[in-house]
Amino acid sequence: MNIGFFIVGAVIFAIYLSLMVWNIIYSSKKQQEENYPNINLDELSDDSENK
Repeated sequence: MNIGFFIVGAVIFAIYLSLMVWNIIYSSKKQQEENYPNINLDELSDDSENK
C-alpha cells in the first residue's frame, strides 16, 4: 500500500512539473510575441555584428 501511494504521488508530481515547465515556455514565447511582434532573432544578431 505504501509503494502505491509513492507511485501515485510521483506520477502526479511528474505531471505537475511537466505542465509547469510547459507553462513557463509557452508564457515566455507569448510575452515575447506581444512585446516585440516584428523583431526576429536573426535581425538582432545581424544588427549587433554591424556595430
